Amino acid sequence: MEKKWTKLFEAAKEVQNSRKISEKVWAGGVAAAIESESGKIYTGVCIDTCSSLGICAERNAIFNMITNGEESIKKVFAIMPDGKTGPPCGACRELMTQLMQGEYQNIEVMIDHENQRILKLEELTPEWWK
Repeated sequence: MEKKWTKLFEAAKEVQNSRKISEKVWAGGVAAAIESESGKIYTGVCIDTCSSLGICAERNAIFNMITNGEESIKKVFAIMPDGKTGPPCGACRELMTQLMQGEYQNIEVMIDHENQRILKLEELTPEWWK
């Protein structure tokens, strides 16, 4: 497995820090790290609220990347609350397809770090609306 996946794992693990922010806001249950086209790693954590105002870790990391002047994703890695990895939700997949229209198919997503299972986003989102 590529060394970059280990770096993504370490970056996500470093920011995870699951915690209660207030009576209605929790953060860090899920942490994500993405590698941009330039090779830089951006991280984010989920922010869960008692309403629909929260955000997923993957989208948080993508917005961090965009804030820092980049817009092209190569790899996505997310650590779930149980310490295992998993795929991005539908909203995160949708953002990636809209952000990289015509190129999203090649984004690599770590599905199972323990078993080194990696899929391309096109396998997770095969028939994106056009």
